[in-house]
Amino acid sequence: MASCQFPDEKDDTDPIETGTIQLQFDNIAGNQDLQLDSVRYQNSAGEDFTVSILNYYISNIKLIRMDGSVFTVPQDSSYFLIRESNRESQKLTIRNVLTGEYTGVEFTIGVDSLRSVMDPSQPGRKGILDKDSGPTNEEAMYWDWNPGYIFLKMEGSSDSSTTANGKYFYHIGGFGGLTAPTLNNIKTVKLNFPGQKAIVTTSIVSNVLIQANILKIFDGPTQLSIKENPGVMFTPFSKNVADNYAGMFSVKEIKIN
Repeated sequence: MASCQFPDEKDDTDPIETGTIQLQFDNIAGNQDLQLDSVRYQNSAGEDFTVSILNYYISNIKLIRMDGSVFTVPQDSSYFLIRESNRESQKLTIRNVLTGEYTGVEFTIGVDSLRSVMDPSQPGRKGILDKDSGPTNEEAMYWDWNPGYIFLKMEGSSDSSTTANGKYFYHIGGFGGLTAPTLNNIKTVKLNFPGQKAIVTTSIVSNVLIQANILKIFDGPTQLSIKENPGVMFTPFSKNVADNYAGMFSVKEIKIN
């Protein structure tokens, strides 16, 4: 018996519509735009300093919808390296987002343990996570001596530094360990969009401006003194630095394009 379909028998499933949203990261120092090398700032300990390098990873992005549900950006498309020296790197364009209204964003500062332990030859460790080429290698954002990504790198000079060259450096990483438990400095940040919504349609693109105030690196749960800690890497005190920079992000505004 041949099958047939009557004219009113059709698939009523609506196609899933998607759009684009942009997350724009703007690094600041207090109420000033961050300038590399040329401007001296003062931290909460009263110490002056300049910034020559500021890099940090943003990953595992989630967008919070009006109804409280979560749109999770596919993980392969959810790793970014923000570099103050590269303006283009500060704008994250996220495509194929479900249309709707969004009231917040959540993201990780750093690289999660799953990607950190992945074989470097696998596709998931390519692109921005390729430790042997591209920005990760150029910016030296990976420790070969203690395998793992550097989540945040900040360097500069200060009259308060006790190093021979007057420099300070904070290289913070640690995903929990590959073969044995170690420091875990992975931080998750959740930001609400105060008084505004990010609208995503097939034709409207919302640009969410997120400010990162580097003075918070020195003034969070722990006051960070350059004189007392001119260099921090893979030491227990790195947790204090990570706890501080987890609080440096805030949403300034949303622009609709």
